[in-house]
Amino acid sequence: MKSLKRIVELYDEILRLPHKQEVARELRDEDDLFLLLLYSDMLGIPNPAFYYTLELYPYIIDRFHDWHLRMGMEKSPFEGIRCC
Repeated sequence: MKSLKRIVELYDEILRLPHKQEVARELRDEDDLFLLLLYSDMLGIPNPAFYYTLELYPYIIDRFHDWHLRMGMEKSPFEGIRCC
């Protein structure tokens, strides 16, 4: 029984291996889009849900630095958020 479980795990791993990078890239792109939507009001893009997303800032601020570097901004684009 244990060897069957190991064979199933190995088979599952073989199937997932070629797609791991694609899945990681898709998850990162979705995360970047979510952060863009979250900070869109600060960038001058109207966000009708700004009031509701304001509550998420304390949870998202840790990832802000990585996000603005991936977006091609060397320094924080916002005066109110200093991370660099």
